[in-house]
Amino acid sequence: MIDQIATYQKEFDDRLGAISSAEQLKQLRTDFLGKKGCLTQVLKEMRGLPADQKKEVGKSVNQLKGQVESRLKEKATELENQSGGGDGRGTFDYTLPGRKEPRGSLHPITQVLDEIIAVFVSLGFSVAEGPEIESDYYNFEALNIPKDHPARDMQDTFYIGNETVLRTHTSPVQIHTMEKSPPPLRVIAPGKVYRCDSDVSHTPMFHQIEGLMVDRNVAFSDLKGVMNIFLRQVFGEKTAVRFRPSYFPFTCPSAEVDIQCVMCSGKGCRVCSHTGWLEILGCGMVDPAVFGFVNYDPEQWTGFAFGLGIERIAMLKFGINDIRLFFENDTRFLSQF
Repeated sequence: MIDQIATYQKEFDDRLGAISSAEQLKQLRTDFLGKKGCLTQVLKEMRGLPADQKKEVGKSVNQLKGQVESRLKEKATELENQSGGGDGRGTFDYTLPGRKEPRGSLHPITQVLDEIIAVFVSLGFSVAEGPEIESDYYNFEALNIPKDHPARDMQDTFYIGNETVLRTHTSPVQIHTMEKSPPPLRVIAPGKVYRCDSDVSHTPMFHQIEGLMVDRNVAFSDLKGVMNIFLRQVFGEKTAVRFRPSYFPFTCPSAEVDIQCVMCSGKGCRVCSHTGWLEILGCGMVDPAVFGFVNYDPEQWTGFAFGLGIERIAMLKFGINDIRLFFENDTRFLSQF
């Protein structure tokens, strides 16, 4: 067996000298040190040797095994250096500039959403969340939109059951909040909403923020003050704002809010239909009928509510003309933000 070990050593030396690739080196390691390798077999066969021979054979095979492991490691380093992957220069051109890894960033919708939330939090509003799958009651009826109300036709609703819908706005969160919390309160409800609509300015899923403030003696002037602060912080201190009468089932009186066109500075362009103004959000004083659904006394408490689309604000802030760009995940588009 001692002679056999010497034969293995010579075979190893010959094969190691002829190796020129990592694959060949891996095969040599397997042939000598693997589970079925020749040195592993010698160690197994030693069990049947007489005690006086076992010591000598064991010493020889362990010495060879140590040499094999050491020389395999040295050969691996040599091959790595030759390929340019180690400390040696090899064929790798070290004068080439490094490759920069692309850096990610927050999605533009997330950036605008965070900015808007920060503005309202600074005004004392807290953030509330609610389910995206809602009952008909919370999405419509508790907001003063009964089943036969024509305003339901404005919603383009996704129904997933007779009394279950994908929420068309985040206003149901306001109802959940008022059911759990007595007045006074200030809350905003950001989140995803869903409507059956899709074109360059609409998507089946988009983001909204609904806001609600309830307290004693809250007036329309308070609503105007909050909206002015919010819009001028988002679009600039010199932004002109105007309120126009409108109609929403859950507010009375109601208004739509416009800002001076950010594209033409009010001079008139295609974006603002040459009016100089852009509609930005809807708002109004909470209808007393809504308070009736949450057991708030309308004789003691008044409030205002508002709702705005995040994508619309992001399109205006960044000069984007197609809402679908937000959802295509094109890195050329996203990398600009």
